Amino acid sequence: MRRIVLLSFCAIAGIALLSCQQMPNQPVVNEKPAASPEMAKKTGAPDAEAISNRLVTQVAGVKEGDVVFINGGVRDLELLEDLVTDARKVGAFPLLTISSDRMAKKYYEEVPEKYDSQSPDFDLKLATLPTVLVSVDSSEAEGNLADVSPTRLANTAKTGQPVGDLFQKRNVRQVEVGNDLYPTEWRAKHYGISQDELAKTFWAAVNTDYSGVQATGEKVKTTLSTGKELHITSPEGTDLKVKIEARPFFVSDGIISAEDVQKGGPAVSVYLPAGEVYCAPVAGSAEGKIVIGQAFFRGKEMTNVAIIIIGGKVTSMTGSGPGFDAMKKEYDAVSDPGKDLVSYIDFGINPNLKIWPASKVGNWVQSGMVSVGTGNNTWAGGDNKASFDVGGHLPGSTVTLDGKTIIEKGEWKN
Repeated sequence: MRRIVLLSFCAIAGIALLSCQQMPNQPVVNEKPAASPEMAKKTGAPDAEAISNRLVTQVAGVKEGDVVFINGGVRDLELLEDLVTDARKVGAFPLLTISSDRMAKKYYEEVPEKYDSQSPDFDLKLATLPTVLVSVDSSEAEGNLADVSPTRLANTAKTGQPVGDLFQKRNVRQVEVGNDLYPTEWRAKHYGISQDELAKTFWAAVNTDYSGVQATGEKVKTTLSTGKELHITSPEGTDLKVKIEARPFFVSDGIISAEDVQKGGPAVSVYLPAGEVYCAPVAGSAEGKIVIGQAFFRGKEMTNVAIIIIGGKVTSMTGSGPGFDAMKKEYDAVSDPGKDLVSYIDFGINPNLKIWPASKVGNWVQSGMVSVGTGNNTWAGGDNKASFDVGGHLPGSTVTLDGKTIIEKGEWKN
């Protein structure tokens, strides 16, 4: 599931900057306090100054006069402080806000449900100000909101959608640091490695030289843009055909370039660590089956999730595990028909991030990774604004483009 369910994209990166009402959509698990800066230094902490300088001057291209909204958690306070300072050093005007699992949880525990659908007038006014949004994943607990009513989660997501729409309409440059890989304790366990190892890998990737990723992204984009139909198969049982003819492809390559700014829309969003090429396929063209071997929903495992697609729409869904039961319950609670429509295809192009052998859990950016799903696809150039999606990563997939193999068993073909 894309940046709404598993990554908790909050419809558009940066909504959490503006409203406690939207923070509950962040993915979360254990109710542990955020790590102190001292503790962070013991667990593969980043060179905050180097990361900040790259994010401000290169990734987001912050300039004099920009209004920069910055959001994150206490865990990364040093990095957030550096982001504020570096933005001001170039003559930009930064605003720092803080998110936390506790605040997200308390919203649903103490704020009356009637306010879930309250018009976000204040947020909309604030959304007219920034030219840049920088969001650092602040979640600590994978299942923090596991007991929250699916209806309330859906309502808060729907209420915040106009804010995200306004950000995109204004072509606000958006940088999201996390991309479903932020090195939390629970995520390291999913991958079968230590938190320190994941942290070192993650921050090194965030601070990498993305010139190679940019070149690969443009090459892959050119190849895909000339094709008409993709056929995706995977070892877990995926067998899906979908048309992409004349659909625009976007590249998250780690840099928001001047060309990206001219294009606007999804082109001015970057997810770090970077390395993805994606599109919204031809609506109604998908046929077949998507099978996800293993994933997690609000801290609960789900396995063997099989999604049958006919006429581009989900017609049935089966799976195992407590995570599947929770996901299906929340999926059923959402009335938006857009949740059923196959809406995005995403290809990983970063050769420096690998799936750890002990885990079947995928990630977006690994070179050769294929991710497919339904629901919201405004981030991929589509017009589906559903507040929920289903789908996920398909490790080891083989992909053909108009009959020619472009990915074989999870590896790009030259």
